[in-house]
Amino acid sequence: MTEIGEATYRRVHRGSPDLLFDCMTRPEHLTRFWGPAGTTTPVDGIVVDLRPGGAFETTMVNDADGSSHTMRAVYVEVRRPDRLVWIEPDVEGGMRTTVTFVDLGDGRTEVITHQTNVPAAYLSAEARAGFSTSLDRFDAYLAALDPEPARRPE
Repeated sequence: MTEIGEATYRRVHRGSPDLLFDCMTRPEHLTRFWGPAGTTTPVDGIVVDLRPGGAFETTMVNDADGSSHTMRAVYVEVRRPDRLVWIEPDVEGGMRTTVTFVDLGDGRTEVITHQTNVPAAYLSAEARAGFSTSLDRFDAYLAALDPEPARRPE
């Protein structure tokens, strides 16, 4: 049995919890940012059955060599616009991802992604850096949806 652990990622994005929730649950949005830099996730490789027990699948294609990786998960909790929880049963230990959307009240939302039963390979510096680039891609996509620059509190 391989070692497992936990990971938490926090990022503040411009946009309401409703918008961010929709971006995380609709294939037409997911295709624009899902996966680390250097990958593409074609819309026809995305399955979202948004209900407890429903499937959540994404097939990421490596832009350099065309290889692909499919993430298969099952939704455990769907609470719009505050929370999404899924489990990846194919990952040893059944990795669980909880995404919480926290309205900051100023047009921004903090997205907290907490993962448990994470295999050691997913906790490597390289894997964590890859996940971070996917958050950067999400941020860039959200900015493209609303080109107005975020106002900073004085």
